Amino acid sequence: MITIGIDPGISGAIAVLCDDQLIAVHDMPVLEVKAGKTNKRQVSPQLLADILYGTALPKANGVDCWLVLEKVGAMPGQGVTSMFNFGRSFGVVEGVAAGLGLGITYVTPQVWQKRSGKKDGKDGSRQRVIELYPSHADLFKRAKDDGRADAVLIARYGMTG
Repeated sequence: MITIGIDPGISGAIAVLCDDQLIAVHDMPVLEVKAGKTNKRQVSPQLLADILYGTALPKANGVDCWLVLEKVGAMPGQGVTSMFNFGRSFGVVEGVAAGLGLGITYVTPQVWQKRSGKKDGKDGSRQRVIELYPSHADLFKRAKDDGRADAVLIARYGMTG
């Protein structure tokens, strides 16, 4: 069984587990798009499709493949533009997954975090993933790798949820 966990934000990631073995971690593929006088980062549907297609390819050979997507909503204090951009990223992930015929399970942050055994605090996800997969610790050593760690824990939720 292949389980793909996705933290859908611009700083998010895609993690691939096969029978609780960490197979791959990809940062969310983004590109810069000119928006007026500035450049904005957006999730690239094409690059995301390439990653998910390559990951889900074993499905063609009869291997079960499932995607677990973090379902988040608006947070207090977030601006309208920020929420619109996040919603766009979420929709791109849903659309690409549906186009590839992948089944999707949605999970809120509260549910997967409680099940994961992660410690509180900003580095809780990274610390938990390093405990679970010490041979891959180098993938989670930077503070900005928290999206990677979240994606792994989301995928683990999908395996056990």
